[in-house]
Amino acid sequence: MAVELTKDTFEEAIANSAKKPMFMDFWGPKCTHCLALMPSVEKLAEKVADKVDLCKVNISGNRRVAMALKVMSLPSFLFFKDGKEVEDLRLTGDTVTIEQIEANVNKIM
Repeated sequence: MAVELTKDTFEEAIANSAKKPMFMDFWGPKCTHCLALMPSVEKLAEKVADKVDLCKVNISGNRRVAMALKVMSLPSFLFFKDGKEVEDLRLTGDTVTIEQIEANVNKIM
């Protein structure tokens, strides 16, 4: 199950990725590609829940989180392991596919 992050909880979630890898989904309620991917992303999260956590950030009301992590477009998927972002796995923009997300999740497991 996905955890919704806010400016108050995102740093702790990143720190927890030292124990269990995590991917973070930045989305917005007006982003059609975000909304189209959401069911597949949540299904993937259920499939790998024992090995990887999914955290979601709705940028409406959480712009500081996006700014802190240098998220410039939606959707954006960031992957964390050992308390740090695996930067070469970052996916962003309206061309992101569920297959790319799943491949990156498999890389952090």
